Amino acid sequence: MTDWPIGYGRRVLADVDSTLDEAARLAPELTGPEWILALRQTKGRGRRGRAWTDPEGNFAGTLVYRPAGSPDQIALRSFVAALALYDAVETVTGRTAGLALKWPNDVLLNGGKLAGILLESSGAGAGVDYLSVGIGVNLAQTPMKEWLEPGAVWPVSLQSETGVRVDPETFLSALALAFARHEEQFTTYGFAPIRELWLSRAAKLGEVITARTAREETSGTFETIDDAGNLVLTTAKGKVTIPAADIFF
Repeated sequence: MTDWPIGYGRRVLADVDSTLDEAARLAPELTGPEWILALRQTKGRGRRGRAWTDPEGNFAGTLVYRPAGSPDQIALRSFVAALALYDAVETVTGRTAGLALKWPNDVLLNGGKLAGILLESSGAGAGVDYLSVGIGVNLAQTPMKEWLEPGAVWPVSLQSETGVRVDPETFLSALALAFARHEEQFTTYGFAPIRELWLSRAAKLGEVITARTAREETSGTFETIDDAGNLVLTTAKGKVTIPAADIFF
């Protein structure tokens, strides 16, 4: 069995500002999908421009490639990435106990935040020239708690929660193989099987959660995600569909 997916490139950098920024610089010249791993990242970022800290030994990587499809279909790759992260953790630890996927872009372990996903794309008009899937995983250490926003899920590390120590390059191989497998499933069968598998691993499904945007806050029972990946809550006023929000519970 190979330890790297066929057709995917791999770059391991000792030091970089951000793997997402590096992906943007490399994208115009790439002829195929490329994984970029930084052993040290100085300007990592999360959703909505928030800082993402990378203590030594943690994983900071980006996959940059040119997936086919409309922008809304391409955006569903966040669910592909979440499933790949789940599988990669299982591969390196041999366990799934305590693992769960938090909508829209986080992976939880024993209730704490283990990993985050950030998609960035570039294109003209309605097209997408390339997609960058940025992934950060707390393999060895947790970020400083003062970086947390109020109410955010407490960070945890793979080592602290499982006792398993894995280096970033080993994790990259497991992640790349898992991503390639789910990407092939997506391109062959569409979002439906990805959605079904994601829901089977979803945190707080069937429970009351709160979705918070810059304008409003909505609490309700987490019923499902729809065919577009939107969150569906049942509230006192009926079903509410939410395309983007921060989730609290």
